[in-house]
Amino acid sequence: MSALTVTAVGLTCKAFLSSGLCSIQVSGLQILRDALQSPTRPLGQGVVTVCNHISTLDDPLVWGVLPAQYYLSSRTTRWALGASDVIFTNPVFSTFFALGQTLETFRGQGIYQKSIDVAIQKLNRGNWVHLFGEGKVNQPNTYPQDELGRAQLPRFKWGVGRILMEAKIPPVVIPMWVTGFDHLMPEGRPFPYKYLPCLGARLSVTFGKPVPADEIREALAVTKTDPDVDPSAILTPDDLRGWLGEESKERKKYGSARYYDEKMYASLIRQKITAIIHRDVEALGKSISGDLLANPLQDL
Repeated sequence: MSALTVTAVGLTCKAFLSSGLCSIQVSGLQILRDALQSPTRPLGQGVVTVCNHISTLDDPLVWGVLPAQYYLSSRTTRWALGASDVIFTNPVFSTFFALGQTLETFRGQGIYQKSIDVAIQKLNRGNWVHLFGEGKVNQPNTYPQDELGRAQLPRFKWGVGRILMEAKIPPVVIPMWVTGFDHLMPEGRPFPYKYLPCLGARLSVTFGKPVPADEIREALAVTKTDPDVDPSAILTPDDLRGWLGEESKERKKYGSARYYDEKMYASLIRQKITAIIHRDVEALGKSISGDLLANPLQDL
């Protein structure tokens, strides 16, 4: 039933993207395909894609760009986290989204909840997990601005860091960037228009180069004074686990670890990893458009 649901949704999205009701430009898809199909990827090494989130149709519509045969295997179809109060609102929706490989996530319950645990388990089985780091839809015209008035991608949730650091093997992490979906499904429209896509939108989906494991490993050198972390935000200290936990133990063994309070150290690492991935996704967006608020297709 799960494969049937994923295939039906995938083919519907593929048909919509091919209908001429909108246009789409895809770049770097081969990067994701290589990661998913690589014969050298160990069975226990997962794939993580991390993307900006600008409309309610980002997922699943964006996956209409995948070859249809990908929908038939759980190893080549994504697992995603979905908000309980948005899509798991009745038994029919709950069943549908669960069959569609969406993990029910409760906002406000933090990073120590079942959906995060299951996402880590999926990675350890070599599956693909897709993350919208912001945790909710943020359309570009609402992005925060820096002191120079430049748009910035909203902060990512620290669950991103926990998922990446607690996998047993460093996962393949691929940044993504989408544009135009906010024009396809603008927020704030009245009923019933808020449920209807706007035709003629010009969409783009870009897959960036995988984030090197060494870049994520740099989080092991984090300190309390690092500008990417907030020591006062350590609400639930935890033990170091996963591949980075093992490497941290090695550093401590040889006296190179900066912290000996593992529980605080784990929290700082999570924040640092999240900031690293946030920067890479934001950098991909800026490399495409030069401005996070710009549409790279507007002058075509």
